[in-house]
Amino acid sequence: MTAPKANRLLQETSPYLRQHAYNPVDWHPWNKEALEKARSQDKPILLSIGYSACHWCHVMEHESFEDQETAALMNQSFINIKVDREERPDLDQIYQTAFQLFHRRGGGWPLTMFLTPDLLPFFAGTYFPPNDRYNLPGFKRVLESVAEAYRTQRNQVGETAKQVRQALEQLQSTRSPNLDSAQPLSPEAVRQTVDFLSRIFEPVYGGFGGAPKFPASMAFTLCLHHYHATHDRTALEMTTRTLTRMAEGGIYDQIGGGFHRYSVDERWLVPHFEKMLYDNALLTRLYLDTYLVTQDERFARVARGTINYTLRELLHADGGFYAAQDADSEGVEGKYFVWTMEEVLAVLGDADGRLFCEAFDVTSRGNFEHKNILHVSRPVDELAGEFHLTPEEIALRLEQSKGRLLAHREHRVKPLRDEKILTGWNGLMLSALAEAVKVFEIDAHRAAAIKTAEFLWSQLQQNGRLFHVWTAGKARLTAYLDDYAFLIAAYLDLYEALVDSKWFDRAVQLAETMMDDYWDAGEGDFFFTPRHHESLISRPKAAHDQSIPSATAVAVRDLLRLAAYTGRTDWREAAERVLRRYQAEMEEKSYGMAAMLLALDFALRGPTEIVIAGAPSSPGSRQLLQQAHHVYLPNELICLLPPGETTPFAESLTKGRAPVNDSPAAYVCRNFTCTPPMTSPTELRVALTQAPAEIKKTKGV
Repeated sequence: MTAPKANRLLQETSPYLRQHAYNPVDWHPWNKEALEKARSQDKPILLSIGYSACHWCHVMEHESFEDQETAALMNQSFINIKVDREERPDLDQIYQTAFQLFHRRGGGWPLTMFLTPDLLPFFAGTYFPPNDRYNLPGFKRVLESVAEAYRTQRNQVGETAKQVRQALEQLQSTRSPNLDSAQPLSPEAVRQTVDFLSRIFEPVYGGFGGAPKFPASMAFTLCLHHYHATHDRTALEMTTRTLTRMAEGGIYDQIGGGFHRYSVDERWLVPHFEKMLYDNALLTRLYLDTYLVTQDERFARVARGTINYTLRELLHADGGFYAAQDADSEGVEGKYFVWTMEEVLAVLGDADGRLFCEAFDVTSRGNFEHKNILHVSRPVDELAGEFHLTPEEIALRLEQSKGRLLAHREHRVKPLRDEKILTGWNGLMLSALAEAVKVFEIDAHRAAAIKTAEFLWSQLQQNGRLFHVWTAGKARLTAYLDDYAFLIAAYLDLYEALVDSKWFDRAVQLAETMMDDYWDAGEGDFFFTPRHHESLISRPKAAHDQSIPSATAVAVRDLLRLAAYTGRTDWREAAERVLRRYQAEMEEKSYGMAAMLLALDFALRGPTEIVIAGAPSSPGSRQLLQQAHHVYLPNELICLLPPGETTPFAESLTKGRAPVNDSPAAYVCRNFTCTPPMTSPTELRVALTQAPAEIKKTKGV
């Protein structure tokens, strides 16, 4: 049998593109050569967008792109371009928006778009089966129909493309007109959003709505902020119920830690099995924050387990985290993660195996395609009574069994790992690690955080400008707004964890570049792409949360944090312009704007400033810092002032802040109201856990 011939994608670094390198399709990457070929040959473009961990992308590849007959139709009538959405989120955002214009619903992956040679879409779909089924037309029939329409109905195709362009332009301009208005920002949108979330909350298993269920990390982060401000128990209970049910479900890897992408059922039992770096970063932070609020050790355990998973499976040896693990192994979705009862008993023996099967719903009939997805099915206290052991003994035996099963699972064929390092997603993970450093004080977390932060600076930054992706030793592609916004936030978080001013200085440097390259001064907003980016049919913006937080919203919060640190009024004014621009939208379409509402919350409530005057190496400084790290303060600002050293911070933070009788001292301020200096860690903790209104103004401070 003749070996398949490689196409152009073999030369690419994206693991997703390389997966298609031996398809009989004449694939091109997105580049000038492909776009020029479409224009010169007057052929429509078939644009296929996906990512390496996408199950249905693999299905469509196997069914259609590996099929000789289908490939012949594609090669005859189209210029075929394959795009990794994680490398080119700008293209994905533009054409997902176009899909929504066509179908009035959300899109997904694989995204299948048919474009004119000038890149305007005229037909859109997602997954197509090879033959008519699932109420979808077969892909070969789609190819023939679209090719025929382009040949014989050119005027109609052109009119459709023109309407899409006009609609995209209109979407960019339909924002609030109050760009520079003196009208104050209103906190009402936060309350309205939490009220809305409570109405769509599913009270039995948590989460919002029915199946499928997504983690909704930003919405629950907003609930925690709202609880901190108002003590609204509903906001906290929605969060704790959901996180508990997720941690007990199959969406959480009970053996190896870490979360799968989402659940196909309302119970969080059956996941889509891919594991994404961004989900695990966002959920780590959410579980850590919930632990700080509740002091419930269950949430801390899940956070530690999720970090352990990322350090074990996704961390590059030099620092930086890989993007994802696939859903499939050996061509079967979820095969790596599921178990038979016979396997469990063979590994653990009868006594421990029977206990484990009772605890995690392992049966001979299975709960997923005749196998078992592990999930917590019975509480420890109940098992203790049945097995005549203490709850502590049950918990210990189950943990030991998990370790033995994990060691056994390591011998299976692992899912494919997407070994590209994305700057923005690493920023999210670095923020989570910085929070873990504060809460757990574990050396491995600290080492991984520093190593990753240095890797990102040395490998993905040059002269103050970032690259988007690093693969196989090479950084490529100009960064997007989320790369800057998430990494600035991460460096600020790392500064607050380690109080090493190097990280603060780097955040400031990146913020300067972000304002130079992405700020839209005319509209009071941020573009998603930099000013020197290639010309596309639209220059997108990113105000709404998707699977990751809105890049614009995080950039706004960065500016507010930096303005509070430095006194830069231009940065605060820019942030407030964006918030005014989207204020009406936050009130009307609040579910997808949780990250923007978090920025609004920061702007309205202001930070809680914790200033510690003392040497970084002093035990007294470390003890005060430890107290600051162990309290949930959603809008905190922490800085350390070493005696006799100049700092980059505003005079409002530094003036009058000094040790007391040569002992490190802490000052807590909010809205120009401050505590007296405190040298006792216990006294500081009391001050930090007071309601904001209880902080009394001190004379002369």
